[in-house]
Amino acid sequence: MVIDKESRLSTGIKGLDEILHGGLIPKRSYLLRGEAGTGKTILGFDYLVQGTKEGDNSLFLTFSEPESQVKENAKALGMDMESVSFLDLSPNSTRFAEEESYDVFHPSEVEQEPIVEDIKEKVTSVNPDRVFIDAITILRHLTNDQHQFRQQVLSLSRFFGQQNSTVLFTSENSPQNPDHDLQFMADGIIKLQSTDKRRSIEVQKFRGSGFQEGEHSMEITDAGVEVYPKLISKRYGAGFNNSTLSSGVPEVDEMLHGGLERGTVTLFTGPSGVGKTSLALQFAKEAAGRGDRTAVYNFDEDSDLLNSRSKAINIPIEKMKEGGNLLVNEIKPLELTDNEFAQKVRHEVEEKDTKIVVLDSVNGYNLSVRGNELRKSLFNLCQYFRNMGITAIITNEVSKITGEFQASDLDITVIADNVLFFRYLELKGELRKAIGVLKKRVSDFERSLREFNITEHGIKVGSPMKDLRGILSGQPEWQNKDSPKDQATK
Repeated sequence: MVIDKESRLSTGIKGLDEILHGGLIPKRSYLLRGEAGTGKTILGFDYLVQGTKEGDNSLFLTFSEPESQVKENAKALGMDMESVSFLDLSPNSTRFAEEESYDVFHPSEVEQEPIVEDIKEKVTSVNPDRVFIDAITILRHLTNDQHQFRQQVLSLSRFFGQQNSTVLFTSENSPQNPDHDLQFMADGIIKLQSTDKRRSIEVQKFRGSGFQEGEHSMEITDAGVEVYPKLISKRYGAGFNNSTLSSGVPEVDEMLHGGLERGTVTLFTGPSGVGKTSLALQFAKEAAGRGDRTAVYNFDEDSDLLNSRSKAINIPIEKMKEGGNLLVNEIKPLELTDNEFAQKVRHEVEEKDTKIVVLDSVNGYNLSVRGNELRKSLFNLCQYFRNMGITAIITNEVSKITGEFQASDLDITVIADNVLFFRYLELKGELRKAIGVLKKRVSDFERSLREFNITEHGIKVGSPMKDLRGILSGQPEWQNKDSPKDQATK
């Protein structure tokens, strides 16, 4: 049976709903697995509060923390739990006083009859659409054996089903207390994990529906749980007109036979300080002139320094920002996971109608973004750009200042449709710069190199350096002795 998205129950977490292809299937039970501190209870807050927003009756059944503590924790996250009903079955100090021993639960509770009756009575009176149980594994300590525990959980599950409730329950999973039995009984399983480097969430089972597989990034913020689905590029696409983005520098456009096409990824590669970022911003300036928005993700450079440098070469970044045609987002080291970064980009593309994306640089991306498969995630992001008709520019720094030509230290030229390379040259005792096109997939291109200069009036590019040989080897020489020794425009 295929469940349509309209009948899904939102978890209150946009990213998780996306992973679940719309949300939970109503009137079923779902297991939240994870060790202590992974965010299970906070996810439950989101789930119940979303229910109250939609007019659902929500019930929080707590075995561990008292109701007052739960509400206080939720309030600290800005969540109002006043419309949520509670059944507090947590141990309290009076139970210690009632017993000469230090058993937490009264012997009558070990038999579970009072607890079961309390649950049934509360559910019957509240008639909840949503139920969150934290943590159901406490029942394991109140039963004589595993068989009795399983029977009790199955009985509760059937009872909630008869009440048309959608149940989310947590387990404290650990090597000492595995929850394999609960996994078999649940209609769906959501696993939460936390390490020193990242939090993650994974759907391991979801009866009656497909879902997005794999580990997805998760963060606990001041407003609750945020989930960032892993980007699967083939799931996205948009129709777009074939058009070309001019650089606004006639000589660069001549080299590219018009400019950069929509839906292509271009790599600007060369040593530090050669002008890669400046040319990328020049494309952004030209795009702003025709009303297109550019998003620049800056991994390497302070935004204030980028602003001052751009202003010095006649690229008015602040004016472009004020006009809504430019976003410059500085990404700090290890601030985001690869999935979080992909979601930031998606937001710009899908909700802000951004047409050009600049990643400055791939080296900074590898150093700043947390993830186990950064090269794969970058390739996937580039395919997303193509599918969505984005003109993407990625800068890449090579370590060699001079010497034999090297397109990239990271072997990433395969991800690009177009490659522009920058070189330092030593001519007549001066350090000069050159620009060339290494490849262009969708059109022809100029195969000559030209001198590249950055001036206070902007970017200046010279005529083709046709009589200069050995540029790629790092030992340039004039082939024709009668030729001018400097053909480039200063």
